[in-house]
Amino acid sequence: MIYPDTNDVEINGETLTLAQFESVCFGAGVKLAPSVLPRINESREVVDELLEQGQTLYGINTGFGKLSSERIPKEQVDELQRNLILSHSAGVGRPIKREAVRGMMVLRLNSLVRGFSGVRLKVLDHLVECLNRGVVPVVPSRGSVGASGDLAPLAHLAAGLMGEGDCLNEQGEVIPAAEALQSAGLEPIEYRAKEALAMINGTQLIGSVGGLALCRAGRLLEQADIIAGMSLEALMGTDSVFLEPVHRARPHPGQLAVAAHLRALLAGSELIESHKHCGRVQDPYSLRCIPQVHGAARDGWSWSATMFEREFNASSDNPVVVIEEKRVISGGNFHGAPIALACDTAAIGLSYLGSMSERRCDKLLDTRESGLPNFLTDRGGLHSGLMIVQYGAAALVNENKLLTHSVTSDTIPTSAGHEDHVSMGPAAAYKLARLMDNLEQILANEWVCAAQALEYRRPLRFGPGTERGYSLIREHIKPLKDDRYLAHDLKVAKKLLTDGRLVKIPG
Repeated sequence: MIYPDTNDVEINGETLTLAQFESVCFGAGVKLAPSVLPRINESREVVDELLEQGQTLYGINTGFGKLSSERIPKEQVDELQRNLILSHSAGVGRPIKREAVRGMMVLRLNSLVRGFSGVRLKVLDHLVECLNRGVVPVVPSRGSVGASGDLAPLAHLAAGLMGEGDCLNEQGEVIPAAEALQSAGLEPIEYRAKEALAMINGTQLIGSVGGLALCRAGRLLEQADIIAGMSLEALMGTDSVFLEPVHRARPHPGQLAVAAHLRALLAGSELIESHKHCGRVQDPYSLRCIPQVHGAARDGWSWSATMFEREFNASSDNPVVVIEEKRVISGGNFHGAPIALACDTAAIGLSYLGSMSERRCDKLLDTRESGLPNFLTDRGGLHSGLMIVQYGAAALVNENKLLTHSVTSDTIPTSAGHEDHVSMGPAAAYKLARLMDNLEQILANEWVCAAQALEYRRPLRFGPGTERGYSLIREHIKPLKDDRYLAHDLKVAKKLLTDGRLVKIPG
């Protein structure tokens, strides 16, 4: 995988980007910005002072959720925090990936350092050390409804840091959390008043799973344009539809960006120039409307990415410590609605790329549309060529239609009805990640077909961007001469897209 930042990321609660987040997910270290230290200490002092005064403070000396009316004696407030983690570590299902757990850890850290949570610096230092020394708790994927925080997943994370439950080593093996901490030279953390609640009252499961999917999507948007440009050339389409005056007339930012990208990718293409006066007036929508459709996907992604980065740098727990007023105020910042909606929105917009790609794939394989041999094989009948590649794309497009259906518009009350509206954000995040898996494969299938179709258009040169797209796939997948086991080719092409290789090549 290719990532833009492998240096330690400074955590200040204000400026964490998707790119920095992703780099930590895949191994970059973290360090606390010196500027956050005074506010962290002041926030903790407020909690200790109010607790000493004997005030009733939700989750500090009371029960949780429906049990919030139960007052806890002062001598049991630390036990309350330990019990909270153990009782809420009730997740089920397959564990989430190691990188997503690291994402949860850095997102929780970035939220806690803002000084609205009342945790000790010791807890934050422990999180930093666990990230930097590779202590990664096992977090089951199911159990959160995305309100009151991602309670169960974050409880499993918090439990691992206190030596309870399990962790994943760098080989992906499950080992006891106590053993993982010992191997890393760390002592288990003991949470004090409010700290366990602060660890689990957040949106970091949605943020991590959805954020990783959005990072992949950001790379795929660029790569989709290149693959579409290759298909347009192979299908003898025109580039006049990408001219700037057309798009100034309808100036959506994504549309303008895609049109400009395609102009650069195809500039000076001998192949396009070769049929400039062929008399064909209009191309099909899957070629003619690439800026409009890919552009809409970009705009949807951009809005969703903005929502996520804002959430990365927000305080999403409850109650909130207001240092200036020396108050602890209950609220609902744990509700996952903002980024849950962003996941659903991104899924809808990104699905456009897949449905357009499959249509181009079909045209590349149909002699009536391409003028090339059916299924891009010279010996049709004896050989089937790339026939079934389009079937696979069609199957995945159909599945993506299901994955664009909203889950965030539904709610099931929890905590005996006290928490009567929840976001279902984790389901939206998992759905987006699954859609991205499908979408990368759909575009990989088109890429394989477009490269094969371009074999028939030589010796003419393609545009500078599409030449690079053709050359990269040919470094890894040879042209199809006779029928062969195609699953390997499609897997390789998808891996190249997942890694972002198509937007990393120079030129």
